[in-house]
Parts: sequence; C-alpha cells; structure tokens
Amino acid sequence: MKPVIGIPLGDATGIGPEIVAKIFKDDDLLTYCRPIIIGDRRILEMGKEIAKTDFQVTHINDPSQADWNSSIPILDQKNLDPSDITLGQINAESGRLTGEMLMLAMQLCKKGDIQGFAFGPYHKAAMEYGGFHLLENIAKIFADHFALRQPFGEMNVIKNLWTSRVTGHIPLKDVAENLSIQKIRSTIDLTQDTLRRAGFDEPRLAVAAFNPHGGEDGLCGTEEIEVIKPAIEASKAEGMNVEGPFPADTLLFEAMKGDVDGVVTMYHDQGQIAMKLIDFETVVTVLAGLPFGVTTPAHGTAFDISGKGIANASAMKQSVIIAAKIAGWRE
Repeated sequence: MKPVIGIPLGDATGIGPEIVAKIFKDDDLLTYCRPIIIGDRRILEMGKEIAKTDFQVTHINDPSQADWNSSIPILDQKNLDPSDITLGQINAESGRLTGEMLMLAMQLCKKGDIQGFAFGPYHKAAMEYGGFHLLENIAKIFADHFALRQPFGEMNVIKNLWTSRVTGHIPLKDVAENLSIQKIRSTIDLTQDTLRRAGFDEPRLAVAAFNPHGGEDGLCGTEEIEVIKPAIEASKAEGMNVEGPFPADTLLFEAMKGDVDGVVTMYHDQGQIAMKLIDFETVVTVLAGLPFGVTTPAHGTAFDISGKGIANASAMKQSVIIAAKIAGWRE
C-alpha cells in the first residue's frame, strides 16, 4: 500500500503555501503516496490563490479520517490568519507555528499515522524567534525528538544523485580538525543506509578528497592519506561499494554522468555549490538517519518572490516523492 506522507506547509510568510498548492495542480502525487496536508486551511487557500490552482480539500481531525478518492485531506490547525502576516517578512509567530507543525508531523510518525513527511521551506531566524533553537541545523531537532544515538545529518538529492557531508555548519577553518576516520566511516554508513532505504539495493559511493587536486600525494595536505583513504578502505573491507578519494573539483561533474549513486563530501560547500549550480530549483534536502522519510526543498523560503506566484515547485514535489521512496514506495 502507498505510504501516507504528511506535508506541513512551512513558514506562511515564504513560498511554502504556494508551492504546496502547486504540487496538487495535477493528481500525479497520488501515484507515489497518500498525502495529508498539515497547516491552517486559510494559509493553504492563500497559497492556492497565489499559485492560481484549485483542488478539493477536506478537513480532517485525525489521519484515520482521510479519504483520497475525491479530495486532498488537511489536518487544519486553525491557528494563523493570513491577515496577521506580511509575505516576505520574518514573523516570529509563523516561525513558532512552523515548528509546531514539524513537531506534530513527528508525533504522527511515532504513532504510525503517517510514514514520513515532506515539509515546506522553513525560516531559521523566524523559528529561533518563535522559540525553536536549531543549533547546528534542523536535523538536531528531529534527532533529539526521536532520541537518536545513531548517525544522522543532512543529505541532498538532485535527479538521481545523493550527496552527504562529513562536517556540517561549522567554520571552514575548523573543518580539517573535525575530519577523522570514524566520522568519515559514519558518514559513508549513513549514506549507504539512506540510499538502501530509498530503493538502491547496492549503492555505488564515491568519496571526495579534502585538499586541492586530491592532496597531490601529500604535497598539498595529508588528510587524504591519514584519514580519508583509511576510512574508505575500512568501509570497503565491510563489503561496501565505495571508492576515492577523488578531487572535489571534478567529482560532482563526473558523478552526474550516472556512474555513482552517492557522493560523500568533507564539508558543506564542497558539494552544495556544485549541486545548486546544476539545478538549484530541484535540490531536495533529506534528514538522513531518522526512522522515517523526512525531506524539504533545499532552496529556502525565498522571501524575495513570496506571493508573486512564480516560485518553482519542482523541489517540493521531489521532496514528497523522495519521502515516499524512503517510506517504502517502489515503482
């Protein structure tokens, strides 16, 4: 049976409501999952008006009431009037309610009411002002909620290529001292496990070097020799299909040809810049390591175009599809 996937609207002052409205312009999402929108119905109606879309919505109080035969169910939170917000501006209350929607989605996952969720773009400052302290990144909130001890972190997906990173939101000057054999191996493990959950039986992984030109055999840094290569060899000894380290300036270019399924990078921008240059509007962020499929568009709230009806909904749609794949949907 197709998984039930929650779709929280995201920050109401950004493009979340309108891109959620756009992905229901056609009914093809029902091919992948049984969606349930989470948020204030009035905010969704605002999004539909901006997006110039129309589809039937049915208010439900509990996921057990959902029926997808003629309409899309919404868990109407009845907590935010569109007249109380200004599109394109940080709003602490909208940030707080964004966090509340995510907490509700996690609770529904725990209860088994939904098998994952794809949430509209959130605004980090708005959530901070609303009382949700994101620390390094939003993955920490989810990991804490599920009391995770295993590795977790953000991954990004474009087309059929997945990328992960050993270090996250830390200053570039601190990256080298935060690379270790254990951290690299954990990231390789996380990448393989996530890809397998998404339907890759034997994921093909490539690992990026840290230094220019792959370190030039120690002439331009020794991280490749001392930590990256040993981590790769240890993972290969466990039967993983992983190779590297490869010079980072060409790795993503080669990976997009389809020879690998996942790329492990050493730091945030090493993979992010390449991915977003390839096609910024379709990149999806996956909260990897969680017990459920949790995704969101990588592009953010786009305050500069919020309310104009021109936002591209491709990443939002792909977020739902990928969440459904992680939750078990297969072609």
